[in-house]
Order: sequence, then structure tokens, then C-alpha cells
Amino acid sequence: MPSPPIRGNGLHPLITSVAGLIRERRESFPGLKPLQLNSQLEEIRGSLEGEALFISNELHTSLGLRKLHLEVAQIGSGLQILHCVFFPNPKFDLPIFGVDIVAVPNGISAAIVDISPVGKELPLPIISKLKEVNIPQFKEIRKLPEWGSIFSPFVKFIRPFDVGEENLFFQLVDSYLSVFMSFLDKTAPEPFDAATTIYRYEQQLFYCLQQKRNDKTRSVLEKAFNPEWAERYLSQILFDNPSAP
Repeated sequence: MPSPPIRGNGLHPLITSVAGLIRERRESFPGLKPLQLNSQLEEIRGSLEGEALFISNELHTSLGLRKLHLEVAQIGSGLQILHCVFFPNPKFDLPIFGVDIVAVPNGISAAIVDISPVGKELPLPIISKLKEVNIPQFKEIRKLPEWGSIFSPFVKFIRPFDVGEENLFFQLVDSYLSVFMSFLDKTAPEPFDAATTIYRYEQQLFYCLQQKRNDKTRSVLEKAFNPEWAERYLSQILFDNPSAP
């Protein structure tokens, strides 16, 4: 079992540890290689209401996945964000793995993890695996946003009550990531023009469209930079559309 949250580099220990877990597990993804990324987007600096803003991006691709994205952002000493999404290649019958953590001065205000379907529901073998996961009974469950229909019934969106619950969330991320990884080298690609591939492509378009409805993310980026830059970042880095069949 990986280590529980630790402190380091000024980030909240849960963000530090989840980012470390993702980087460690990512190395074993089949055919992993970095995606080309403009150097100006690897490390982004700006300001928001007089506070320094810093964003780091790590982009990769691997067998079955068109993009693995890990983003860590800091705004002054008051706000820290971890954002991670693994997008499948539509030719593969794979779901979307995602985790987000938001830290404020008094602790974690939001933490969400899910293996999200690309379509109406997850593949049955993944559902069976997720049913085996020991899901903690967190004290404070947060309400999903209006566009949250893209998530699975297994999504956990919480505000950790204490360090103990932060550790439990870390372990849940580890478990969900293990389930996701267990299917990476077991799923064969389908033809690019197959009806199932086209369907998964269309459903991933919908997933990205719904995520871009997150007004909080857009507002922060618009204030720190400008509306045009925010739209490009949302559409080209965070939630870019898959290539059309």
C-alpha cells in the first residue's frame, strides 16, 4: 500500500501525495510517452487579485489512452488545486479516470474521484471490480454540480472531516486507479469507423462539454489572464476534444 499523505514543497499533504501516487503509477502504463506541450504551458505564471498564480501541467499518452493530464495549481498561499483526468482513445472500450482536490488555508474544501463512463454506463467488468472496493463512509458528502450527470454511481465527492478522512480518500484514489489500470492491457482496439467507436467519441465530446460548464474554473482563469486565454486553456489543455473518427 502506498504511503499516506505527507508534507512537502508548500503544498497540502493530500495534494502532494496524490500527485506522487499518480506519477508513480503512471510510469507503469503500457507504452507511456510524453505529449508535446508548449513550454509556456508546462509552467504558467500569472496573478489573481494581487496573488501570484502558478500552474504546472504534465501531459502523456499511452496504450488505450489519448491523454493523461496532471495539473497542479497554486494561487498565493490561499488556494491549491490538483486536477487529473485520463482520457481514453475512443477506439478502446475504456472509461475516464479523474480526481480533483481543492485546498484552502483551513484544509481540503473539496475532493472528488471517479471512474466515469463514456456512454450510459461503465463496462460490466469495471462495475464488478468497483463493487469490490472498500468505499469509506465519509461524514460530509458534497453535492454534485448540475452538469455532474457525466459521473458514475461510484463517484465520491467529499469534504474530508480530518486527517483520517484525508488518508481514506488517498486510499480510495489508489483503489480506483488500480481498478482503472487493471483494464488497460486487456482491452483491444476496435476499428476507427466502428459504430461503437463513434459512439464513444460522441460521448467523450459530451463529457468535455459538460466539464467546460464549470464556471468556477473558467472564472479563475478569466480573472488571472483573460476570457480568450481561459477559453483556449479549457478547450486545448483541460478538456480538448478527441480526434474525430
